[in-house]
Amino acid sequence: MKLTFNVDNIRRSGCANTIEVHFKDHPNIHAIDVDLDRGIVSFDTDNANIRDDIALRLKKLGYPEKGSTDGIDSVKAKASSLVSCAMGRIGRGRDRS
Repeated sequence: MKLTFNVDNIRRSGCANTIEVHFKDHPNIHAIDVDLDRGIVSFDTDNANIRDDIALRLKKLGYPEKGSTDGIDSVKAKASSLVSCAMGRIGRGRDRS
């Protein structure tokens, strides 16, 4: 089954890399797809019960579901996503060496 999240703050490949690295070893996730243009992250899983866990983890990385944050929480999420994207770019650069 596919769990799909329409999220805020995804801008570049560093963001996608951060998400992919964060979830790659999750025992219930078989594949991850990040659509940068549409801001959609999809997970293939056999366990629908992990949806809330994934949403919380995405939010902590700075990619909350659209409409789920506002005010100061939205600003915090944007700041977290900037750090996550930067770390994703650094990690992606290391993979190339």
